[in-house]
Amino acid sequence: MDDELLKLKNPRIERAGRPGRLHQAGWLLARLVAAFLFLSVFMVVVYRFVPVPVTLTMIFDPNGITKEWVPLSKIDRNMVDAAIAGEDGKFCQHHGFDQEAILKAWERNQEGGRIRGGSTISQQTAKNVFLWQGGGYVRKALEAWFTVLIETIWGKRRIMEVYLNVAETGIGTYGVEAGAQRYYNKPAAQLSRVEAARIAAAFPQPKVRAVTGATGFTRRHGNVIARRVNTVRADYDTCVYQ
Repeated sequence: MDDELLKLKNPRIERAGRPGRLHQAGWLLARLVAAFLFLSVFMVVVYRFVPVPVTLTMIFDPNGITKEWVPLSKIDRNMVDAAIAGEDGKFCQHHGFDQEAILKAWERNQEGGRIRGGSTISQQTAKNVFLWQGGGYVRKALEAWFTVLIETIWGKRRIMEVYLNVAETGIGTYGVEAGAQRYYNKPAAQLSRVEAARIAAAFPQPKVRAVTGATGFTRRHGNVIARRVNTVRADYDTCVYQ
């Protein structure tokens, strides 16, 4: 009772408690941010050496998960070059972000129609491994953060290795090894240029684009990728094969 009377006589005592609560909230927020930064860097360092066991996309896939991790040495170079040709022609030139592709995608999206992205293989890998599918500014910001981390800690060869092992290659199918076994009954180490190109052509929409028996745009796109493979090998995959 005496405390209440004291506060009524001197309202500055009540107001003095507010900065304390703000300080506590700020301290809590700072600790949460620090914990996130530590955890994110820790996970990236671990996955620099350890195969990614599962991703959120896999966990929430109602079709189940079929996957098999293989090192890059057991993935045919045709598949690597097809991925670069189809998804990110400047993979070895940029540091995670292709500003020209992002700008072009933004300009096309202003015209309406199907929303198109300008994501690099590095960005896609960051999203597939650490985050969830879908848009939103929060997810894009986190994607940018993880992209910087993997570019710095992993390097291009590891990014490509992880990408080709976690990318969705069909309904309930993840990684090019599982895709090669599903579509061609052979390991990813034995994929031909055309076979690799067909898998790469389905990367953007693996649930709806057919790898075998493809028609229309998917078939044409796969043929374009197959023709680009030799060009990629000559000039654009040196960061993976040095």
